Amino acid sequence: MAIQPISSNIPQIAGINSTQKPTASGSAQELTQSFGDMLSSLNQSQQTTDNLMTQLAQGEDVDLHTVMIALEENNVNFNVALGIRDKLVEAYREVMRMQV
Repeated sequence: MAIQPISSNIPQIAGINSTQKPTASGSAQELTQSFGDMLSSLNQSQQTTDNLMTQLAQGEDVDLHTVMIALEENNVNFNVALGIRDKLVEAYREVMRMQV
C-alpha cells in the first residue's frame, strides 16, 4: 500500500518559503485611520445594541437571543478597544520615558 504525501493535496501558501524580511506596512496616518474606523464600528455596534434593547423593553417583536448576542458582541468589541487603548497609552508613556 502506497502512502501519498499530504503536501501534494494542500495548496501552497504564497510567501511561506519566502526569504524576504517583513516590513512595516502602515504609516501613522493609515494606523490612525484604522483606529478611527474601529472606533466608528464600535459606536455603530453600541447604537445597534441600544436600539435592540429599547425595542425589547417596549415589547416589540425582537428575539431575546438576538439582543443577547448583540450585547455580547458589543462587550467583546469594547474590551478589544480598551485593550488597544491601554497598549497605546503604555507605548506613549514608554516613549516619554526615553532619554534623548
